[in-house]
Amino acid sequence: MTPDLPSVSNPADGAPSSPAYGWIGTAEDIGALLSVDAVQKYLNRSRASVYRYANTDPDSLNPPYDQTKLNPEVRRDKDDPLEFRPQEVRRFAEEVLGLHPTIQVQPPEETITHDLMRQMLQELRAIRLLLEERDRGE
Repeated sequence: MTPDLPSVSNPADGAPSSPAYGWIGTAEDIGALLSVDAVQKYLNRSRASVYRYANTDPDSLNPPYDQTKLNPEVRRDKDDPLEFRPQEVRRFAEEVLGLHPTIQVQPPEETITHDLMRQMLQELRAIRLLLEERDRGE
């Protein structure tokens, strides 16, 4: 069973909701960094747009923080991929782009696997009850 994913929608420009892949729970709960692909999906923008938004400079490996840009994590080499903290992506989406993330909770799809797991759990509970009753009887 996968956790529900938040999604971003921007009613102002009519952009459809898009799932925020890799963004589960609150931003502070996540230690993992987001790739350019994950940011692209979260912001519902093209890959080229994400690179335009990113605070990068060909002359400086790690330019100073810019409040109007999407600031990537510190890199050690110019060939390292750009990675972003979820908190920074959320800040950029809200403050600069004017997107307001909304949480859409959808019940998980019921599958044969879920049904089978439920049946196995019932069976295990029945076995446990029988073992407990047998232990009390001895």
